[in-house]
Amino acid sequence: MEKDYDFAASLMRILSEKYPTKESIYEKLIYLQSRLSLPKGTEHFMSDLHGEYDLFLHIINNCSGVIREKVDYIFGDLLGEEEIAEFCTLIYYPKEKIAQIKFQKRDKPTWYRKNLARLVKLAKFMSFKYPSFKMRELIPSSYETVILELLNTHPEDDEAQKIYYEKLLNSIVEINSSEDFIYAFTILIKRLAIHRLHLVGDFFDRGDRPDAILNLLMNYPAEVDIQWGNHDVVWMGAALGSEVCIAAVVKNSLHYNNTDVLERGYGISLRPLTIFASNLYPNENPLRAAELACLMMMFKLEGQMIRRNPDFKMGSRLLLDKINFEEGTINISGQIYKLNTMNFPTLDKNSDDIYELTADEREIILGLRENFISSANLQRHVDFLYKKGGVYACHNGNLLFHAALPLEEDGLFKKISFEGEIYSGKGYFDYADRRARRAYYERQQSDLDFMYFLWCGLLSPIAGREFRTFERAFIDDKEIWKEPSDPYYNLIDDERICDAILNEFGLDTKSGHIINGHVPVRVRKGESPIKAGGKAVIIDGGFSTPYHEKTGISGYTLISNSRGFRLLRHQKIADVKTALAENKDIESTAETVEILSCHMTVGDTDHGQGIRDEIIGLHKLLLAYQSGTIQPQS
Repeated sequence: MEKDYDFAASLMRILSEKYPTKESIYEKLIYLQSRLSLPKGTEHFMSDLHGEYDLFLHIINNCSGVIREKVDYIFGDLLGEEEIAEFCTLIYYPKEKIAQIKFQKRDKPTWYRKNLARLVKLAKFMSFKYPSFKMRELIPSSYETVILELLNTHPEDDEAQKIYYEKLLNSIVEINSSEDFIYAFTILIKRLAIHRLHLVGDFFDRGDRPDAILNLLMNYPAEVDIQWGNHDVVWMGAALGSEVCIAAVVKNSLHYNNTDVLERGYGISLRPLTIFASNLYPNENPLRAAELACLMMMFKLEGQMIRRNPDFKMGSRLLLDKINFEEGTINISGQIYKLNTMNFPTLDKNSDDIYELTADEREIILGLRENFISSANLQRHVDFLYKKGGVYACHNGNLLFHAALPLEEDGLFKKISFEGEIYSGKGYFDYADRRARRAYYERQQSDLDFMYFLWCGLLSPIAGREFRTFERAFIDDKEIWKEPSDPYYNLIDDERICDAILNEFGLDTKSGHIINGHVPVRVRKGESPIKAGGKAVIIDGGFSTPYHEKTGISGYTLISNSRGFRLLRHQKIADVKTALAENKDIESTAETVEILSCHMTVGDTDHGQGIRDEIIGLHKLLLAYQSGTIQPQS
């Protein structure tokens, strides 16, 4: 008890250094208590970007359609459709749009003044839910004083204010600073539109610019959190030096024909691999030859990894030793399948260990490993993924994770054994997160192997299905291509299952939601992303171009604001060139997931709980000042 008292007294004295007077406490308490009543910030949820930088950039610039909605609300009765479209394009791409206006010789003082006035009006409307200190953080620092003056004037209420406001705008135009201020205002407006950005996994593979997406996010002004996807953890494992992860990453890049991300984005040369592969497969084009060579190295390294780690329960993927070289077949779980090729130049059927790399393969893998480890840009991006990411997140009553919480067929949490301990539910998520971080800090082989397990293990919470890579590559019978998956994917539409999962993580079953990515929603086939009456939402709508035909759309953004949840379905992509030339935007349709009976405030959020804790501490300090336990400064 005495130790608890000493600790509390120490905290009070530390707090008194920050708030040395009663007046300083009064000021902070008034601010904090009023802050709780402001509307909560807007949250955007996205997943499975898969390197599609251009689409992601446009959605970030138009804030998933939020900016267009605000512009329509304010200017819908004042401006025509063409004017609204051009004004929105100016906000999305200010530098490019101004350059176009100059080329068209429309860059007159009246054009600048008119658009500056519109930007001020829009920014003023969007700033109502932010306190003054936050506004100072959001405004580009070099323009803070003038922008705050423009936002705080009321020309519609007072003639003197009107004159002052017009003088501010005219001065900006007269000194030729219009372009700079337009750019600053567009930055502010985008920052006001998104308070927090949740990215529910899979930055890598398929698209060719995941590096550009991560560069953008590392400098993004809003709060960002990440839930790792399986395509992320395999790249993370590769960056940490896992040879099997490296083979998988290179194989995927070759398969999706996006080697630019390796060679230009991360400075990883594939030349030694392509030369080696061309000698092995002289009748194949160089990329296909390199993919085949890398695929076989991956199967060998995967086999070694599986044998080292019986806990992974991946023995069914040990297939190379099941090949019958005389008959050209393979035995999979007692079933014989015909192989579509027997051209396996790096497999030695007479070897004591068919999973052993040849000397040439070993040299190739070691060279790639050195490149991955020494890529400064890749290491910087993986550091960011570890800093901002995790297996899951609980935020404002919602549970976010990429793929699946392992379940039994009856809906009970699956019990999974690792390192002599049994895990299930939240405990398993926590274990997976700890072990992935242990791989980052200690680089032990078993933990590097775990990163590959997270990438493709049936029991992995980040994958949740068994990959059939060998079967798809070498067996024509498509029945064997079907990938076993966790019961979670079939059970997530059951409200009772959702309630059990939310309870497991200590979240309210009445107001909480489960938000996943990973599995593309086939809208074209009538599938709905909203499950269990709105308790779960699958937000993988197919950002990646190869998925557009399958899903019928170009991705989802889930938006949570003070009024509830909306799901935006992006129908059609407008690239930057089209957006500028024709003032085209992304066509999106909105679907209401949930409407709240009353507006959600900061006090209803996780941040609000932190504010209340701070208020309690300040009240205790104020009592200490008033009782004389601690002496305030004069």
